[in-house]
Amino acid sequence: MEENKTQVTEFVLKGITDRPDLQIPLFLVFFLIYVTTMVGNLGLIFFIWKDPHLHTPMYLFLGNLAFADACTSSSVTPKMLMKFLNKNDLISLGECFSQFYFFCSSATTECFLLVVMAYDRYVAICKPLLYLVVMSNRLCTQFISVSYIIGFLHGLIHVGLLFRLTFCRSNIIDHFYCEILPLYTISCTDPSINTLVAFIFATFIQVSTFMSIIVSYAFVLFAVLKTKSGKGRSKAFSTCSAHLLSVSLFYGTLFFIYVLSGSGTDMHQGKMYSLFYTIIIPLLNPFIYSLKNKEVLSALRKLMR
Repeated sequence: MEENKTQVTEFVLKGITDRPDLQIPLFLVFFLIYVTTMVGNLGLIFFIWKDPHLHTPMYLFLGNLAFADACTSSSVTPKMLMKFLNKNDLISLGECFSQFYFFCSSATTECFLLVVMAYDRYVAICKPLLYLVVMSNRLCTQFISVSYIIGFLHGLIHVGLLFRLTFCRSNIIDHFYCEILPLYTISCTDPSINTLVAFIFATFIQVSTFMSIIVSYAFVLFAVLKTKSGKGRSKAFSTCSAHLLSVSLFYGTLFFIYVLSGSGTDMHQGKMYSLFYTIIIPLLNPFIYSLKNKEVLSALRKLMR
């Protein structure tokens, strides 16, 4: 009984797979993905900063979205790569909580940045003559600041609640990073409050931000359908399609991870959803927003010259 009361100060991350023959190939694959993710997102930020033509609200929000994606990937991938390379699967309690805090903060910030970007497209398409007046530098700065503040506070709430838990039964986290849901399963303290708070916040943030985006794009769709010019419609759809694709990928995986986590989703599926969200989406976003964006491609060509 006394031995079972010993509190855990280190955890073991099980990772994606236990097969030794896959460790090196997986390291190479995810290392390449991580490098591409950082080059893509930080490169996009650099292009926006370097080219004066991209100093507009739309690209200001896009630059901050790229920064949030880089933070999301960096909070998870380096530790996973270390496990592949030297089998260092131990993570201290403080490192575990810190990893989840940075992940949660950047993910929440991204939710609200996507809302701001949808509102920006609504004003640009539905009220083009008032765009420069409405989307002033001051308002853009306020939108971005509020997004970061909400993200930091949301992460702080969950990490604060983690400190009420004790871990003495097992120190094995069946995941590739410190996710709170697997942590709850190995807690000696009843995690009901933590689970309820996680469900309430996840549902509220995801539903409210997703519905805000849907409403914004509903107005955009009506405005586009009223446009008689075929060229105007094509330009509007081209501008919004990248954002809608990113929103679909982002909210789809978040919905399965947190909102449907209690509906019988097994741990393997949870890992796959988390893998897609934490690593694949930050990789895809800079390409989604850049490949069909003439201004970004123009900035890239200028820089190459």
